[in-house]
Amino acid sequence: MSEIRYDKIHNQHVLIAPERLYRPNIDFQKKKIVTNLKRCPFCEGNEHLTPAEVFAIRDNSANTQGWKTRVVPNLYKAVQIELDGASRRNGIFEARDGLGAHEILIDSPKHSCGFESLGVAGIENWLRSIIIRVEDLQKDGRLIYVSVFKNVGERAGATQEHPHTQILALPMMPKNELVFLQRNADYYRLHGRGILEDVLHNELFFEKRILTSVGDFVAFCPYASAFSFEVMIVPTQNLKHIFKCSRKQVNDFAILLEKVFSMLAQQLGVFDYNLAFSFAPLNSNFENEIFMPNINKNYRFSLRIIPRIYTLGGFELASGMFINCVSPEESAKLLRGDKS
Repeated sequence: MSEIRYDKIHNQHVLIAPERLYRPNIDFQKKKIVTNLKRCPFCEGNEHLTPAEVFAIRDNSANTQGWKTRVVPNLYKAVQIELDGASRRNGIFEARDGLGAHEILIDSPKHSCGFESLGVAGIENWLRSIIIRVEDLQKDGRLIYVSVFKNVGERAGATQEHPHTQILALPMMPKNELVFLQRNADYYRLHGRGILEDVLHNELFFEKRILTSVGDFVAFCPYASAFSFEVMIVPTQNLKHIFKCSRKQVNDFAILLEKVFSMLAQQLGVFDYNLAFSFAPLNSNFENEIFMPNINKNYRFSLRIIPRIYTLGGFELASGMFINCVSPEESAKLLRGDKS
């Protein structure tokens, strides 16, 4: 039976329609991006094919072999840190220079190494690299918002097969982020708690969409998942940024991520997906300053993993409303390996 659910986190409705799973021509198999390994710029030994690294976990000289993770400027960057971000008006229209930072975090020297095979130590190195880069970007007071995301596979928009993550920092807040900050602040004034705090409390109370937990982090399939087998990871306390985590919390997060991706791989095999963190603003400006005094009390960062096992259609593109053909309850049951 189909059901329309409200996504309290993203402020949208989702149509849960299990019957759609059985329509013809659904292909869950991942399409492989063909890469010439000798020319892959992210493979070990090809360091000369990328811009000079801005950070790496290594014990030797920069821009040589022997690294565990590398961060380099995106060769095809959407924004540039060298610009001043000045605003310009042309009548009623407004634009500004494309100020920002656009970096590539190369997850591993290995060309084919997903999270399920990267290991806890490898995932922890990935998390540490994100933490160090986001902390460094925060030092530039012009940068207000940071997005950390992965596109894996053709269906998810990837053009490079080698596992990598993008870090994109901007001098302004995207509209959907401002809308969430406003909704979260309004919710806090009514309840004394943030939205994600209550969402996680509710998921833990009902349990049926919970996948697993490690330390201060919980993984679950959200009540109004927009995508089949969608997973969110949320801390059990208000941590506005990942760099607020202790070393033990980073290790716990890595252990949990390995478990979640092993569950997904067990159920879906090799699959395309998008992964995205949601963080509080890096710095304050005129757009977000009203929300900043209580941000430590009502905001907690989160990670959203979105398997892209089928293609979006006209309804989703026209309405902005998603159709999910595997309920989050069924997704959680399958990912946990429940036999009942």
